[in-house]
Amino acid sequence: MNTDIVDLRAFYASLLGKLAERSIAMALSSIWAKLPDERLVGLGYALPWLDRFGSDAERVFAFMPARQGAIHWPAGRPAATALVDEEELPLADSTVDRVLVVHALEHAENPRQMLIELWRVLAPGGRIVLVVPNRRGIWARFEHTPFGTGRPYSRAQLVELLREANFTPGAWADTLHFPPARRRWVMRLHQVLERAGRRFWPLFAGVLVVEAEKRLYQGLPAKARRARRVLVPVLSPQGATRVRGGITANLDKKGG
Repeated sequence: MNTDIVDLRAFYASLLGKLAERSIAMALSSIWAKLPDERLVGLGYALPWLDRFGSDAERVFAFMPARQGAIHWPAGRPAATALVDEEELPLADSTVDRVLVVHALEHAENPRQMLIELWRVLAPGGRIVLVVPNRRGIWARFEHTPFGTGRPYSRAQLVELLREANFTPGAWADTLHFPPARRRWVMRLHQVLERAGRRFWPLFAGVLVVEAEKRLYQGLPAKARRARRVLVPVLSPQGATRVRGGITANLDKKGG
């Protein structure tokens, strides 16, 4: 099931959504290396984090998949959003330094093709940051949050998918260790539960965050070469031959 732009905006305007946005921002901060004058693109619904991490960028764009819908952003300034097909982005080759993908990979019809398209628009050494629901996490099991829709991933699945699209996975982070409960007393304890979860049950985090770098060259596995058959000339001199476990000279054969 896809998440509509109206549902996404309503979730992140709620108290639970604000707590989730803050926790994801902390996870992103742990792996987000500053790039001078970078060109940053957010794909999916990355607006809350583009506001946080795009202030120092040369330029920032928000690309939103057509099936999700788009809204005006940033507020009070010329629009920097575009409705796109994630497999055919309106960018030239090697024009972006970093892409932040949130609420996009899990809804993509062809995730591998989407990553290949992101590889195309990234500059050499460019980076992609994926924020996706964790298969083992409790957030993927409740549909009242955007992380309960679409296709969740495990670490192994993300690594395989990134490598198939010619990316090298790098730094990892996880977050949303507190339950997605809407009861206020649970949300008041979200910091305590988040710290406890990070320490005692990190495998069950609600969200996985991974940064990967664009790989320019890739070695292809070569087929194993068959053993060659060596032909010996018929007229070459013959040495000793082995007969029934013993070695007998050719002359002995003639004499016998």
